[in-house]
Parts: sequence; C-alpha cells; structure tokens
Amino acid sequence: MTTTVTHLWRLLRWGRILARHGALRGIERDPLTPVPVRRLTRIARLGARVPRQPRYAEAFQAIGPAAIKLGQTLATRPDLVGQQAAEKLLFLQDALPPVPFTGIRAQIEQSLGHPLETLFSSFDETPVGAASIAQVHRAVTPDGRQVAVKVLRPGIVEQFNRDIDTYEWAAAHLEMLGGEASRLRPRQVIANMKRWTARELDLRREAASASELAEAMVAEPGYIIPAIDWDRTSGRVLTLEWVDGIKISDRNALITAGHDVQAIAARLVNAFLRQAISEGFFHADMHQGNLFVTPTGDIAAIDFGIMGRIDRRARVWLAEILYGLLTGNYRRVAEIHFEAQYVPAHHDVAEFATALRAVGEPMRGKPVKDLSIGQMLDGLFAITRDFDMQTQPHLLLLQKTMVMVEGVATSLDPDINMWETSGPFVQEWIRSELGPEAALADSLIESARTLRRLPSLIRRIEAQFPLEGGAPPPLPLPDIQVIRVGAGWKYGAIAACAALVGAAGMWLLMV
Repeated sequence: MTTTVTHLWRLLRWGRILARHGALRGIERDPLTPVPVRRLTRIARLGARVPRQPRYAEAFQAIGPAAIKLGQTLATRPDLVGQQAAEKLLFLQDALPPVPFTGIRAQIEQSLGHPLETLFSSFDETPVGAASIAQVHRAVTPDGRQVAVKVLRPGIVEQFNRDIDTYEWAAAHLEMLGGEASRLRPRQVIANMKRWTARELDLRREAASASELAEAMVAEPGYIIPAIDWDRTSGRVLTLEWVDGIKISDRNALITAGHDVQAIAARLVNAFLRQAISEGFFHADMHQGNLFVTPTGDIAAIDFGIMGRIDRRARVWLAEILYGLLTGNYRRVAEIHFEAQYVPAHHDVAEFATALRAVGEPMRGKPVKDLSIGQMLDGLFAITRDFDMQTQPHLLLLQKTMVMVEGVATSLDPDINMWETSGPFVQEWIRSELGPEAALADSLIESARTLRRLPSLIRRIEAQFPLEGGAPPPLPLPDIQVIRVGAGWKYGAIAACAALVGAAGMWLLMV
C-alpha cells in the first residue's frame, strides 16, 4: 500500500508543475474552492514563475501519460475545474515521443506468441501516431491486407496504476471537505477515469467495443468502423483494418476532393444521435483526430478506448429533455429531472422550469456560430449548484462528446444549426419509442415478464431492499484511509508537513 508521504510527495511534485504552467490560478481564485485546497495551491506555487495565461494542456502533458488521461477526464467537468480550463483540456493532445521499435517488436512477439515476420509480411517501424498509452504502426498481413497495429507502451499499465492510486487518495480527501467539493463528487470522477483507462489498457476490450459499435451502426449509412483482425489482437496488441481517407478537420482538402462538407456535418451529428439515443452505446472520443472521410464520402471512426453507455430509461429521459428544449416545453424538461432524481424532491418544479428557460430561450433558432457554448454551460452549471444537483457521470461524458461533435460539425459547416439538424431524429425516436403502440407493446412485454418472475422477484426485493428503493447505486469506490484535516491546528500541522516535504524536495533538486 502506498504511504501517505508518497502520496503527498507526488501531489506536491505534480502541483509544482501545474503551478509553473499557471494551471492552478483558476482553482485558487474560485470562491467555491475549499479553503484547505486554496492554501495548498499557494504552497505549490511558492516561488514559481507563473505565466499570465494558463497553459492547461501543456501542464498535464508535462506531468505524464496518466495526467493526460486525467486532463481529458476533467474536460468533462467544467463545474469542477472551470469553463476556461475545460475548454482548453478538451483539445488536449494525447501525443508523446514514440517508443523505440525494439520495445514494440518485443511487445508484439511476447503478446501474440509468434515472430513479427510470421505475423506480418511487412511492418513499418516508424509509427503513424504515438499517444500516452499506445502507438500505431502500419503493416501488411501475409494475405495482403493493409492493417493498423496498435501496441501498448511497455510498462504503461504499472505506471497508470501507480498514479491513479494517488488520484484516488487525493479525491477522497477533497470529498471529505464537504459542501461544494462533496456535491461535485471527485471520487466518482476518478472512478470513471479508472474504468475508462482499464478499457484502454486492455486492447481486447477496445476491439470488442469497435465490433459492438459496428453492429449497432449497420443501419446508419455513411458511417464505418474498421474491421478487427482477431487473430492478431491481444490485450496489448490491436490489429484492425487500415482506413484511407482525409482527416475530417481538413475542410479545404475535403472540398478539393469533391465532398459535400455540409452533408458530412449533418451525417456526423445524426450518427452520434443514433449511437447515444437509439443504441445507448456511443464513441466518446469523437475529436477531429479520430474521424476521417473516405474517398466514397463515408465517415470512418477510429480509437474506441473511451466509450459511453446509457440505459434505455436514461435515453428516454435524455430524448424528452432534448425534445423539450427544442420545442420550448421547459415544464416537461423540469419534470423529467425530478422523475430521474437528478434534482432533489424538496425543490420546486416550476422554479426549475423557469431556470431552464433562462438558459434555453437564448439558444433557440440561432445558428451555432451565434451561440456562446461557454455561456450556455455556465448557465447550466449554475443551475446544478442552485438546485443541489449531484453530478451524473454518464451525462457528463455524453455532454463532452456532444461538444466535440458540435465542434467538428461547425468546422465543416459554420452555419449548421444543431437544434434543427437533431430535431427530426429526436422527434422520430420519441414517436417510435414513446408513442401509443410502443407504450402498449412495452406494457404487455413487461407484464408478461413480471408475472413469470413474480415469486422470486418479491423474495429478492424483501431481502435486498426491505424498506426503501431509489436510484441505482453509484460505482463502487475504493476504501481510502483519509487523514482528517479540519480547521485550526490540525490543518496547520499537515500543511506545515506538506510545505516541509515540498521544500526539501526542491532543495534536493537544486543541490
């Protein structure tokens, strides 16, 4: 088990790097930041040359691979790190210098159990991309297929586990402070990051996600997922079909090639809506570097390490919320928030509907280019604070992906109206899923199922939930040995110890 001193040393070292990049300024100035956290940020920046403009992305890149993933996770939490920081972190480049090919060869041969030459007829030693977790090489199989080979960096699993251990420790202490820090659920943030990272560190799970998404998107023309080569895939190596195409971010190249960029933008939005609302399983890393346009005009997606999943009940709520915002039915949107238990029952539905109207009305009927997404999000997060709404991690991941999709779509078609583009899809889904026929079918099916399992169901309910029910439980969180730090001499003692550790470390670095 990692000791408290080790956790403190790591946090102070990382805090020092963040301070030198000005990345702690927003936390320090935010009036909602707990006093102990504000004091520790001042200790971390003691004597550091702080730039005028914070460099959030560079700070996380300087700390290392696990911090890059943490930064990408925090990009979904403007309520936690601030809107400015979240916007910068959203485009955090997951790029590091490549690993020497000898290490990559050893990783492939050890993982797949065969010499490289028997697995591939040719293998490009220079990677086409190198990220924090893995790097990708182009290769050709013995039967002549062009493939992309994704290989984990040697030692990356151990490094991630070590750093995430400290993230969990820090989040537990932050949540212990109560108030705003507790409502924002930092432990849940790290739990979600840990879950996403576990998926990314097992390339078989990424391959399975790509396969599942491909099956789900068969009904969506013009959106393709590369096929998986399962014979050359393991936990540390992923081999999939090579995709030739133009990066979706290169608008001029797309126009030169004769593609209709407005149609591509609309197709991307509808493909995302099908994934999120119809299927409940969506590609949650749809930034410009992971999307290509093939010569036939299809959108091809890659990198399925981060995926989102939403159950049907939450999707129904989400569709009704979107439809309510589209039509201006803020009362119904407010009611859904109470039905879903997103807003505590002691608040007033009418007041919440009025608050939603203040955010939604300025957006209706305007093109994206005339909207301030930052202003909109600021308004939404102000509502979450005013109405004691606890963070919903699955919705934050969805929101992050929506911002990404909107950014890509807007870069292709600056005049696209997300409301008008998504409206027909949402309306049709609601009609088919929530209409009278669908409601009757659901009722009959559910009644039959309930009758079949009624005896055992009653016994299980009595055994597990004797007196109360409610929303599904959150993700299980690890047990953390928390240092109880309060006001007065206790905090002073721990802060002094932390300062001494930091001072000693900086002195050793200078010697």
